[in-house]
Amino acid sequence: MSIKKNGSAVWQGGLKDGQGTVSTQSGVLNEVSYSFAKRFEGEAGSNPEELIGAAHASCYSMALSMILGEAGFTPERIATQATVSLEEVEGGFGITAIHLDTRASVPGADEAAFQDAANKAKEGCPVSKLFNAEISLDAKLEG
Repeated sequence: MSIKKNGSAVWQGGLKDGQGTVSTQSGVLNEVSYSFAKRFEGEAGSNPEELIGAAHASCYSMALSMILGEAGFTPERIATQATVSLEEVEGGFGITAIHLDTRASVPGADEAAFQDAANKAKEGCPVSKLFNAEISLDAKLEG
């Protein structure tokens, strides 16, 4: 099986005074603006790191659901936040770390089974496999 999806971006102008838009094939994002100020100076709006975080959190949550299902558990809810660290490194900037913080309600699962599934999902999620960065995890089983 091979699945291909696409996203696109258009940039106009210089690095600090320019701006761009990002769009997705589905149209969920349609010419959403991004800029240097939104990425590096805290101005409200989108940036590549939050888009990477959303992609990683959604992929991880789906992977965790699959692994729990294979173990005989059906999660009621999995909520994951991915915090992406962009830092100055030799030669420019790099994504150096991503921290996954997940909370899940999984009837019947004990802590050991949940933690095993959570760690397998962190390692096996297709988006996790993309990164040359430290990926950490804080997984909590709720109620």
